[in-house]
Amino acid sequence: MKPFLAIGFGGMLGSGARYGVSLLLDTNGFPLSTLIVNLIGCFMLAYLLNNTFIKQRLKANTFIALTTGLIGSFTTFSALAVESVQLWETSTIASFGYIIITLVGGLVFCYLGFQLAQRTRKQVAK
Repeated sequence: MKPFLAIGFGGMLGSGARYGVSLLLDTNGFPLSTLIVNLIGCFMLAYLLNNTFIKQRLKANTFIALTTGLIGSFTTFSALAVESVQLWETSTIASFGYIIITLVGGLVFCYLGFQLAQRTRKQVAK
């Protein structure tokens, strides 16, 4: 399978999953679904990119389908930006809170994914 097809297939799954999360969560104005998918995406991308066991076991096209395709389409910066501006119209505090939670939470979730990958590597090495 060509890399573009792998990315496209992963992207189809990721965008569908993102839409599914948005259908599950009725947030009454606060973009909770975008926050959740972005935090999950931060964790999963950091985990996959730092897990040598997984990287060695997956074919290159499968790996790029998961990372660039699925996770790339599951998460969204454009929705974060638009929803932040929309929140600004109703509540400046909510808008800033959303941005700060997303940025700090994203870094925390990336760190957690990285740490889990490191632990997995140590367990596999034993």
